[in-house]
Amino acid sequence: MLKVGADKQGLAFIEASGGAGCQSHAPAFKARPNEHAYDLLPPSNGAQVNQWGKPIDLAGEKDPLAGKSLKINNSAAISTNPDRYKQHGFHFTADNCIGCHACEAACSEKNALPAHISFRSVGYVEGGTYPDFRRVNISMAGNHCDDPVCLNGCPTRAYTKFAEYGAVLQDPDICFGCGYCTWVCPYNAPQLDPIKGEVSKCNMCVDRLEVGLKPACVSACLAGALDFGVIETPPANRVQAKLDIPGFPDPGITHPNIRFQQVRELPREMRRTDSMPLVYVKKEKAGKIRYRPEVADQPRERKWNFAKLRSREDPLVVFTLISQGVIGAFLTLFLGPLFGLNVLSAQAHPTAHAALLFGLLVLETFALVASTAHLGKPHRFYRAFNNLRYSPVSREVAAIAVFYNAMGLYTLLLAIPGLFAWLPPQATMHGLQTFAGWLAVVAGPVALYAMNRIYRIKARPFWDHWQVATSFYGSMLTLGALVVGVVYAAVLASQGEAFAGLLSVLAWPMALGLVIEGLGLIAHARDLNAPLGGEAAASHQEQRTTFGKTYILRNAGLVLSIALVAALGVLGLEGHAGFWAWMIAAMLVIATAAIGRALFYVLVIPTTMPGAFFWRNQGFEEHARATGLAKLPQVGVLPDAH
Repeated sequence: MLKVGADKQGLAFIEASGGAGCQSHAPAFKARPNEHAYDLLPPSNGAQVNQWGKPIDLAGEKDPLAGKSLKINNSAAISTNPDRYKQHGFHFTADNCIGCHACEAACSEKNALPAHISFRSVGYVEGGTYPDFRRVNISMAGNHCDDPVCLNGCPTRAYTKFAEYGAVLQDPDICFGCGYCTWVCPYNAPQLDPIKGEVSKCNMCVDRLEVGLKPACVSACLAGALDFGVIETPPANRVQAKLDIPGFPDPGITHPNIRFQQVRELPREMRRTDSMPLVYVKKEKAGKIRYRPEVADQPRERKWNFAKLRSREDPLVVFTLISQGVIGAFLTLFLGPLFGLNVLSAQAHPTAHAALLFGLLVLETFALVASTAHLGKPHRFYRAFNNLRYSPVSREVAAIAVFYNAMGLYTLLLAIPGLFAWLPPQATMHGLQTFAGWLAVVAGPVALYAMNRIYRIKARPFWDHWQVATSFYGSMLTLGALVVGVVYAAVLASQGEAFAGLLSVLAWPMALGLVIEGLGLIAHARDLNAPLGGEAAASHQEQRTTFGKTYILRNAGLVLSIALVAALGVLGLEGHAGFWAWMIAAMLVIATAAIGRALFYVLVIPTTMPGAFFWRNQGFEEHARATGLAKLPQVGVLPDAH
């Protein structure tokens, strides 16, 4: 397996793990004495730009990258290929592919991959009726895109796009296993290994390219379906260089460096054979024909499926809800007195105020620890700050860190001023406390905005909607006011004081948050049925069928929560009856929020490449785990689903 890194001078290098390495100027990969012609890289046809209007030449003669060694196996050798600094890519002729999986086997053998990881996989779509039945196989690996979303999204900067061959390479040693690149990539290229806790991907076999050979998968193709070379240089006997074929996600997302040929006439509809409820329908727009994804017409029974609410993202359910609640609670505590809620001031109830602030710190600490459980390498969490310029994950982590530390400083200055006795006069300490408080007030909502941007992913259309923002900010308002209200109600009740007045005021932000979230959900459901379509609409079908009863329960809980909070705010109940009524409302709100957030993660259907009957088929994976097949390593399914 190839590994990307940098030497002491900061020059990029690539190392093949598992090899003994080469001497100083030995070739990085030893070619056989009599390589076949189909194994050799063909010359470029001289094209200057690709079909997206981007230059194919990635490094001019004066570019500092030109003439550098890739340091493969620590070799200083440099390829003499005149096309070394031109964008290369794959060419797939779907009409020729026989589905033998030789390309998969060659890739896995060369990279020593375990059974549950495959950089290249072959899936298919099929359509028509007997005897006119057609099947299209699709062999797919990394596409080394012009706009690699994996590179921009990765918080650890584990990805690099090299001027050499235009390869997008990833270093598993830098990766800490968050899996965000697997979210944003539309093509299944990055592979998360839950055993190693890291991601790896297709490396374009750059060690073979350096000695003039095509990638291993191409050389292994029996039917001549898979080829490779400088992009926009079609192989011999090809008449097409299309940007997509049925089943291939929207190439406009990343501008992938793969070209297709598919000449045979196909039926109007092509169906997936995996469990994804999608069908690809022939559409014509502006004189071009493309197969667009639509929801498969598959009657399904409405179910609860509580067990399927569990997912690898469970830690994120905890992290997002707690963080939104803590941010909202701090805003309520800090801003409440400024809007006339003097009962929330530190002077009115100093012990309760300080205890609640410390409680919020403990809650957020727990949420941050829970979020690291989502990582394959939790001890490398600090690498999340490495890509603040591009990655929304890095920006979210940074903003949450600012909020957490500002809230912590504010709490310590308020509750334990003796710790800061070394500071200059009291006015300075008070000014620092005020600054820390306002910093937390600003950083909290900014963190939620960054959190929202994480999920605005084109490769996951169900998430790519403004409803994410209404959900996150709605939870901030509702959960924050609810936490403060219930805690202060308990404090005031224990002291024999009235609490209905406070809760009647806090009922407004609670209800507002619930209404905001509800309006977002209504708009989301409307758009899922019409404008978004495709994978987003398929997610909505899953929402109404596979999780249909749970979906109704969440919606009913949301409506009931709005009604109950509004009623309690108007009625102003005191005493035990009022307190326990609010406790019931709190449990209802929290349960509804937890169910809704779990649905948010499990419902999303990405723009994945089609799988096969066994491989890359979620339905088969569930069957393998249920029947014990997953215990056999050769099946390629890990027993633990989470």
